[in-house]
Amino acid sequence: MTTALEPSRFPEPLREIAAKVRDGVRLDEADALACFETPHVLHLGRLAGEVRRRLHGDVAYFNVNRHINPTNICVYTYNCKFCSFAALPGEDHAWAMTHDEVYEHAAKQGGNEVTEFHIVGGLHPDLSLEWYLEMMRGLKERFPDAHLKAFTAIEIGWFAQHEKISIEEVLLRLRDAGLGSLPGGGAEIFHSEVREIICDGKLDAGEWIEVHRIAHGLGIPSNCTMLYGHVERPEHKVDHLLRLRALQDDTGGFNCFIPLAYHPENNYMGLKFHTSGTDDLRHLATARLVLDNVPHLKAYWIMISPKLAQVALSFGADDIDGTVVEETIYHMAGAETEQQIGRAELERIVRAAGYRPIERDTLYNPLSRPVAATA
Repeated sequence: MTTALEPSRFPEPLREIAAKVRDGVRLDEADALACFETPHVLHLGRLAGEVRRRLHGDVAYFNVNRHINPTNICVYTYNCKFCSFAALPGEDHAWAMTHDEVYEHAAKQGGNEVTEFHIVGGLHPDLSLEWYLEMMRGLKERFPDAHLKAFTAIEIGWFAQHEKISIEEVLLRLRDAGLGSLPGGGAEIFHSEVREIICDGKLDAGEWIEVHRIAHGLGIPSNCTMLYGHVERPEHKVDHLLRLRALQDDTGGFNCFIPLAYHPENNYMGLKFHTSGTDDLRHLATARLVLDNVPHLKAYWIMISPKLAQVALSFGADDIDGTVVEETIYHMAGAETEQQIGRAELERIVRAAGYRPIERDTLYNPLSRPVAATA
């Protein structure tokens, strides 16, 4: 028995959850709801921290990555009310890169030291799948050692609709062009009550899940996400996490879960509040406890700040993301964090939080390089 998890040391209704965590028993729907509703967030963090230690010990992962957003022009500009990134053609903040601009962007501030390019963008009405395939081939030719983590399920669905081919065919063509994995964006909140408010007309929950199911079947791993802090209720978030857990039971293809806090600036939701640090830690801890089959949990420092990411490492997170270099999507929504942290600083942040920093590749294989190479 783990003395630290003696149920009597926890307030109700966390005592039953503590017993389950102690004994390695899966949490159910009622437990998940209790995690989202309990006022005892520090106790929740203790439970999530215990699960994290069992899985990863004192290791905290990071990577050397580069974000690329080839375009923000998007046919869903007015459908996704929470989005501050998308634009219509001709708007002042709209952009669409050429291939050469993408390659130049990729080479800046990192170049061949980058182990991952994270590539997402808008659903441009005039760019063909072949345009993206050529972009991927060009990146692999110039940066052969970089992993291409690219295109949300929403983008994959758009390519299939635009080209009038199947999801599987889209993924096969992208894989042949160098796709290594999918990011987890576009999941938002699965429940239809929420989706109708924040992203009506966008790929629905079943379609998002099917894209990832097909990708996993083709040997393409992915991440998964949840956007919280807007109009959703706790039961909507429980539904979301349980659907992700069920898919992971079936496929085992998710590498990492990333809870994403809603940012209110420059979008059509009409909300003015930000999530608190307590909110962010609650969502991280609950995710670690409920998603028992997803190996990694990311505290995305760009979104919650490096300081809160340090705390999150004791609330279930084992990954703080990477160097990033230039993040656009959340900064257009009001994020005030830095857009880049060097490798040496990421290591310092992790050590200062009491954990052991390990640079990883996209698939969580540990890497070893001199700090000076990418500091």
